[in-house]
Amino acid sequence: MEAFYNKLIENNKEWVNRNLAKDPEFFTRLADGQEPPLLWIGCSDSRVPANEIIGAAPGEVFVHRNIANMVIHTDISMLSVLDYAVNVLKVKHVIVCGHYGCGGVKAAMGNSHIGLIDNWIRHIKDVYRFHYEELDKIENEKERFNRFVELNVSEQVLDLAKTSIIQNAWKKEQQIHIHGWVYDIHDGLINDLNVTLKDNKSLNEVYQLSI
Repeated sequence: MEAFYNKLIENNKEWVNRNLAKDPEFFTRLADGQEPPLLWIGCSDSRVPANEIIGAAPGEVFVHRNIANMVIHTDISMLSVLDYAVNVLKVKHVIVCGHYGCGGVKAAMGNSHIGLIDNWIRHIKDVYRFHYEELDKIENEKERFNRFVELNVSEQVLDLAKTSIIQNAWKKEQQIHIHGWVYDIHDGLINDLNVTLKDNKSLNEVYQLSI
């Protein structure tokens, strides 16, 4: 345990030295501030590091992560990140990125009691309820699991568009595009679900706020 912890400190020093060797002004520029063009809402899974899988440098991606990359309208942490990203950093893109093999989505397919997280998983179960007719027709469990992951991402994209934060930005003609991706941990590739939203016209009228 102690060796692993100490190794983290050593890794940090090596990372600093590598970056300074390539660019002596690397940290000076980072310290000046951030203007990332992208907000990433992803899963907390340790196998899905936002910057690494898209080859982004420090300062290019503003990140929020939670179990199963959920966009829940009462989650003050997610909303605070979204508000700062949209209204202060002026990001141009928001990506919701799920991943195949997601443990949270898998748990939502069953009825096991896990603990406090059951309350979070319930929101994912709601997505299954919305799409049960499609999902229940898929006999192969792995294929049904993968499709559930995709549908969950698509629903989170819609839920982002429903927020007053995003709709207010669109009203002010900020150019914000919301995308849905699924990362495949088996080969490292991203599946673009082609569910990009750039205004509230794609939403049911009941969700279109009069701002």
